[in-house]
Amino acid sequence: MASSPQRRAQFRAGEYAPFDIELTNGRVIEIKARCIPDGGWIVLWSDATQARHLLHRIETAVELSADAFSFWDSGDRLIICNNVFAQLQGFASPDQMAGKTFRELTTIAVRRERFVVDGDALNWIERRLDAHGAPAGALTVTTPSGAAYLVRERATQGGGGATVFTDVTERHRIEVALAEQAAALERTRHALLDTEAEARKQATYLADVTRRLGAAEAEADTPATALLRTVSHELKTPLNAILGFSELLRMAPERFSPDQIGQYAGLIHNAGANLLKLLSQILDLTKVAAGRYTLRRRTLPAGAALWAAGDMSAVQASDKVVTLEIADCETDLLIDADETALGVMVGQLVENAVAFTQAGGAVCLNAWRDQGCIWLTIADNGPRVAAEDLARILEPFEQVGRGTTDRTKGAGLGLPLVKALAELHGGTLAVDGTVGAGFKATLQLPQA
Repeated sequence: MASSPQRRAQFRAGEYAPFDIELTNGRVIEIKARCIPDGGWIVLWSDATQARHLLHRIETAVELSADAFSFWDSGDRLIICNNVFAQLQGFASPDQMAGKTFRELTTIAVRRERFVVDGDALNWIERRLDAHGAPAGALTVTTPSGAAYLVRERATQGGGGATVFTDVTERHRIEVALAEQAAALERTRHALLDTEAEARKQATYLADVTRRLGAAEAEADTPATALLRTVSHELKTPLNAILGFSELLRMAPERFSPDQIGQYAGLIHNAGANLLKLLSQILDLTKVAAGRYTLRRRTLPAGAALWAAGDMSAVQASDKVVTLEIADCETDLLIDADETALGVMVGQLVENAVAFTQAGGAVCLNAWRDQGCIWLTIADNGPRVAAEDLARILEPFEQVGRGTTDRTKGAGLGLPLVKALAELHGGTLAVDGTVGAGFKATLQLPQA
């Protein structure tokens, strides 16, 4: 506190700031003085003990906080702050900041490059002042070192305000990483769309492989390599889904609710199943093309094959409200075929029929004997395929003629694989898209 000579000197200089006197009993007296025109003085003594003790407790609490605290008076001048706030603004101690306005301190901080300023510095300062002047608000600022702070502003009674800086660096980094991951996934999606045209051009390599069933074993390596190179881009879509969603869960699992985690896990599972199916189709086509697909023929009932395929697609049909109708087959309808290959052929045709049939539709499965062969048909009343497109859908990567919005786009390998396996058995696959009658696939296989 000021001594008596110092106080008299203040009065002579016209400075009348109040000052405190601490009494021997511990009480604190605030003295305010004003000069009157006749040369005298008006002096007011006030007991400020409780107010000063309360201020001291506030100062102690603020200083112990890990956050940066500051309080402002009705003139937006700094009343009190802690060392964390002072250091954040670029000052050695709070004493160097006392009495300065918020505008002055913000301008000094920007000039000292204490915060990352996006765009013009003056505009950034004005935006910061607007946020500070609002009754309540929050924003995030960053420092050149990479630290991030959540800034919260609150107006207080009497016209003042309070400002709190909370360190949110780790959370900010996670949010930035998530945003970058989302952007990378979007770029990948666009890149895959851009490569679709190129993939269709390369599809002729796979078609050529499927026509070389009688090629010599020594020549098999080259078509197989071309096959894998041709379809490599098809593997990217499920892999990106698996890696993308699993990375989101790995980086910040606490950000997601149980429902979101379940949804992402389902997407990862579906992508994995699609990837496994695609790889199986590629490997089977490669084996057929190389003459290395070994058939283990045995006598198999046609009716059992239809029921097994129906069971595999039952859940999918139920979800889409599609009826599966399986005709009663004679018990002596026996096929000479490889059990696994027969399951793949019939299962793929039933899966396709259910996928392309709208809600309320039906898929019919039937089998009969004619001309020493067993015939199996899978027919649906979904969208038809134009006559000029029927031959194309038996080529790899062709998906023309049955555009629907309620199914996941595949790689276009299912029908080519069925055709290749049927011909490997000495049979055929025929497709028909009669106007108004949906779509029908017919397998002709040797009778046992």
